[in-house]
Parts: sequence; structure tokens; C-alpha cells
Amino acid sequence: MFYKIGRNDPCWCGSGKKYKTCHEAFDGRIKRAQMMGHIVPTHDIIKNPEQIERIKESCKINVAVLDYIEKNIHEGMNTAEIDKIVYDMTTDMGGIPAPLNYEGYPYSVCTSVNSQVCHGFPSEKAVLKNGDIINVDCSTILNGYFSDSSRMFCIGEVSEEREKLVRVTKECVELGLKEVKPWGFMGDMGQAVHDHAFANGYTVVREIGGHGVGLEFHEEPWVSYNTRRGEEMLLVPGMIFTIEPMVNMGRPDIWIDDKNDWEVYTEDGLDSAQWEIMVLVTEDGNEVLCW
Repeated sequence: MFYKIGRNDPCWCGSGKKYKTCHEAFDGRIKRAQMMGHIVPTHDIIKNPEQIERIKESCKINVAVLDYIEKNIHEGMNTAEIDKIVYDMTTDMGGIPAPLNYEGYPYSVCTSVNSQVCHGFPSEKAVLKNGDIINVDCSTILNGYFSDSSRMFCIGEVSEEREKLVRVTKECVELGLKEVKPWGFMGDMGQAVHDHAFANGYTVVREIGGHGVGLEFHEEPWVSYNTRRGEEMLLVPGMIFTIEPMVNMGRPDIWIDDKNDWEVYTEDGLDSAQWEIMVLVTEDGNEVLCW
């Protein structure tokens, strides 16, 4: 929401400066965009410097956990072992696994293999085989601040088709990141992701996207990758959100396992891949906080 503030009042951002010397011009630029019909961010999703530093501390745990998994994931490992690693490392470093008990989710991490799009349940029965691809989606709470990222891993020798899907999906994220600039639009990023996926013969899941993050696990804005340049929310310094397209080898259609109401699969049974980064919009571009 926006607040009515006198020019000589303390700024809403908590800097202690007068509004006229801090965020008055900033807010004016946002309001002009709003008057032109654009979707604009509200103050409550713009992070201040203190919040950003605390969010970065949470990100350090998330990155460390995924770094460890990257070095140790292997053929013959079951995904329940990954869940235990995430729980043990996160808690040992003072954090809490954000997925654990989130809206009833019963594990510390999501492990999605091959045609699983996202929210895969770790299991002793899910043993990684040579040629599999897996997304490990890790999220951390540290002192009330949230971080979130995921990586793809290729187990043993994967097919050329699977290797390409994993590689192109990462390229989609990298191309989308280049479009994250202050006073640009979320749709600039979304179209870059969408166009690269489709140029390679893939589709992007429509129903599930990225999200704001930092003070909560999932915040505004919702982030789509089937959007057009110049559309969606205005990007301003202090916004933090994820870029995490789910790229399908076949059609974009998905289904959710009604036994647990969590695990998501491709409708056609073909593979899906996802990389997730957490990005901060800065005064002159962007900063990747978590990967």
C-alpha cells in the first residue's frame, strides 16, 4: 500500500531521512507509471537495506546446502537422503527448512525427477538412476527471513535430449535475468524466458510461476513466464523475486497427484526442468542473492 506522507516527515522506508530527500521522487516515478496504466509495486514489497542484509544471511544457508548436494548427489541415492541432508544442514546452520509443514507439505525439500514438474516428495523408494534428471528445490528461514532457489542435476550419463532440456532451461533463466532492470517491467523478463524456451521447441508451464520472497515464503508479485515485454509489474529497486520457469519438453499442460495434492507432473509424461534463482532489483541493475 502507499501512505500519505508529508515532505518533511520521516520516510516510509525506515532510513530516518525526510521523505522529500529520500523516496519522494521514487514514489512520484511509480505513481506516474500507475497513471499510465501499469501495474506497480506497493511499499510493503519493497525491501529496505536492513531487510536485504538479513535476507542475504538466509541465502547463505540455502546456497551452502545446494552446493553440498551438488557435490554429493549420485546414482543409487534415494531422495529421502536428500531430504535428510537439507534438514540436518539447514538446522545445524541455525535455519529452518521453509517447506517443512508449509501448508501441510511434509518434507524439508522438493525433489522432482524427470516428468515431475515440481513439489516432488522425497522418498526412500525414489532411487536415482543413471540418466535421470532431478530438480532439488531448497528454501530456508533464518531469523524470520526467507530464501529460495533450486538447481537441476544430471545423474550419470543422461541422454542428449535431457541434457539439452536442462541446459536450455538454465539459459532461459540467464536470459531473463539480463532483463531485470530498475524501471523496466516483469514482462521484459518473462518474454525473454518464453521466447528462448519456444525457440528450442519447448513450452513453459502456465499455472505455476515465481514469486516475491524475503519477508514471507511467497509474496507479491506472482511471476509468469508467458508474458510480453512492457507488461506486468514495474520493476523498482528493493524488489526481490524468483526467476524459476518450469520448462517442458512437450506440452505445457500439467496435473497434480490427487493422493497428496502436491506433486505436479507433465500431462504428456515428457520431461520437465527448472532452475530457480532469487534476484534483487538494484539502482543500476540486479543482484542474484540465491542460486
